[in-house]
Amino acid sequence: MIRVLLIGCGDIALRTAGLLRGRVRLYGLTRRPEDVPKLRQRGIVPILGDLDRGRSLERLRAAPFAVLHFAPPPGEGRDDLRTARLIAALTKARIIPQHFVYISTSGVYGDCAGARITEDRLRRWARRYAVKLAILRAPGIYADTRLPLERLKQATPVLRAEEDVFTNHIHADDLAHAAVVAAFRGKPNRAYNVSDDSELTMGEWFDAVADAFRLPRAPRVSRQEAEARIAPQILSFMSESRRLCNARLKSELRLHLKYPLPQVLLSEIARRELRKQLALPLNLPTPSGAGRGSPSEPTGG
Repeated sequence: MIRVLLIGCGDIALRTAGLLRGRVRLYGLTRRPEDVPKLRQRGIVPILGDLDRGRSLERLRAAPFAVLHFAPPPGEGRDDLRTARLIAALTKARIIPQHFVYISTSGVYGDCAGARITEDRLRRWARRYAVKLAILRAPGIYADTRLPLERLKQATPVLRAEEDVFTNHIHADDLAHAAVVAAFRGKPNRAYNVSDDSELTMGEWFDAVADAFRLPRAPRVSRQEAEARIAPQILSFMSESRRLCNARLKSELRLHLKYPLPQVLLSEIARRELRKQLALPLNLPTPSGAGRGSPSEPTGG
């Protein structure tokens, strides 16, 4: 079996492992010893290592066919030092994969808060060692367990329609599938927008989630009001507006989206929530005379 090395073993990596299990030999780099039993249960050979501690990466020994890099960059700074340490460790150990898939935020296209992801070093390394590098630009990731329910319950505002921004989305299962096909079909040094077909503003997205769960819609405010009422970290996402084109994802990687629109999942959730509501007891008031006969029939002559 060919070997595939997963860097970072969070939700998306585990979904990817589910797609590859039984077809490849899976290895997973994790910095959490408590995750070792879980990885083994999923058919992943665990390797303990921390991208923030370069010496711990000396445990990387098996030469993989592909490296799928899911670990996030540091929360601040302009360079992705974690990826720099990873490729340094692979090079030192002479572990050069044929394919390298790097999952990156689509925030590099706009004025986003936090770290910029500088990939020049990764691209140079891939060219030097003839590694087929595929960069996946991922926007907002959603799934059943990754929805903005708490913000809706807390009535966190969104911008009014005339000041709203466009957002982009991808279901976690589709991102995992994209990582797999990129390892086998990705062209060298190519970037792909892993986004679905939707064109939703942020307010429309929140409204759709609220409606699916029968929650009150988020209040709409002006940008000036938002600056006074919303935390800076959340507000930063309201300063970016873009619509990603996924044509290359479909034409080159030939990825068929399981969830081409968020409404596909939200419709499933809406039906499920309705069934839950219908299954609840009605808690009707006890009719007078209960216990002396059937409430639907007269009890006396």
